[in-house]
Amino acid sequence: MGTKLYVGNLPFGVTSQELGELFSQAGEVVSSNIITDRFSGQSRGFGFVEMVSDEVAQKAINQFNDFQMKGRGLKVNEAKPRDNRAGGGGGGGGDRGDRGGGGRRW
Repeated sequence: MGTKLYVGNLPFGVTSQELGELFSQAGEVVSSNIITDRFSGQSRGFGFVEMVSDEVAQKAINQFNDFQMKGRGLKVNEAKPRDNRAGGGGGGGGDRGDRGGGGRRW
């Protein structure tokens, strides 16, 4: 299994294919993926590149961290393992006690 890298500060027009092609200059790329907004489909400005080995990944970090791509300095480091997050969304709920008289009405 390869080493996954986080790539931040990406120009918003960059595709997964372009990202993979860039990182292939450091060695074999297993996969590349730009993270997009689930509603608009727009890039969120970061992505992940999986390199074939730890050695190739380290070479890519050294080569592309602070690399200028379309006027933006990339931030590249080893990706952290994804948290096992529970579904559902925060929100607290409950009555905050501010629905009474006076003030704004929602």
